[in-house]
Amino acid sequence: SINHAAPPPTSVHSATLPLTYLPAKTARDTTVLTTTIYTAKMARFYFLNALLMVISLQSTSAFTPAKLAYPTTTTALNVASAETSFSLDEYLASKIGPIESALEASVKSRIPQTDKICESMAYSLMAGGKRIRPVLCIAACEMFGGSQDVAMPTAVALEMIHTMSLIHDDLPSMDNDDLRRGKPTNHVVFGEDVAILAGDSLLSTSFEHVARETKGVSAEKIVDVIARLGKSVGAEGLAGGQVMDLECEAKPGTTLDDLKWIHIHKTATLLQVAVASGAVLGGATPEEVAACELFAMNIGLAFQVADDILDVTASSEDLGKTAGKDEATDKTTYPKLLGLEESKAYARQLIDEAKESLAPFGDRAAPLLAIADFIIDRKN
Repeated sequence: SINHAAPPPTSVHSATLPLTYLPAKTARDTTVLTTTIYTAKMARFYFLNALLMVISLQSTSAFTPAKLAYPTTTTALNVASAETSFSLDEYLASKIGPIESALEASVKSRIPQTDKICESMAYSLMAGGKRIRPVLCIAACEMFGGSQDVAMPTAVALEMIHTMSLIHDDLPSMDNDDLRRGKPTNHVVFGEDVAILAGDSLLSTSFEHVARETKGVSAEKIVDVIARLGKSVGAEGLAGGQVMDLECEAKPGTTLDDLKWIHIHKTATLLQVAVASGAVLGGATPEEVAACELFAMNIGLAFQVADDILDVTASSEDLGKTAGKDEATDKTTYPKLLGLEESKAYARQLIDEAKESLAPFGDRAAPLLAIADFIIDRKN
């Protein structure tokens, strides 16, 4: 059976608030809910199509690779040793090139009629960025003996989904931003209508890409990955987190638990899927996948805390997007609730807890550990 519905570990999932869709009171609210619900329906439609494609492209007889068990005796992970003997810069340099090539190939127009939509998709997909999600997926797969080639279609799909979320997040009905990664946002260049459709197309193509391009693993594992991706953008994922985020703008009494719920679902879930999917494709046991999920949930929350801190401390030039936007819209953030220094300490605590969950894997986890530090030490 495929265990893709397991809830995230409770150590960081303290917020268990029900997601409530409040009646739309303004035209903006109506547009937001309509766009979000439409995206969720599109995700479900293309997710089901992707499952059917897996069945048609893969043999239904799944093989079970040898499982990697936890060591019978373990010692505390020598984090300092792993960090000093491992160069994240060299590791990223070895991964970014293949990732960029795979991303570019994934959105090429094949007929004249699709030139404009593919141009819009590529404009945002190829606009740069840290490529954290693809790298996390590949690193997790390799940690369990898998290969970059096996993980790459999922790595591409993760970046497609992430890019879709950025395109939609920047829309006038959402955050209404005109700068992303130092460039005009998609709707500024192509219009709001094409931008929405480009995001939808990236989302649907992500499922198709995993189903069509993943080779060398069983159909069962591919379906598992597609299910995880589908859930990550639904009501209990990105879409639900975004709606809750919009509802909490300028809302008195928003709590830390509210904020955690938003960012677990809006931000951390996709990072969790990146690491977990890589582990699944690499041949990890369910217990090992759970350890990876705990690691990723913690770094996902830390990622958002760091983003909130940077919005206060960095310039628009450094960020590649509008700085100070959270304060301008009276958005609830970690610095607003905890203060700047307390937020920095909380981010470090989350990273330390994340590292602990990978202790059984020793130096094999060095890339993931280094990425965890990068997430809170970054400048943009």
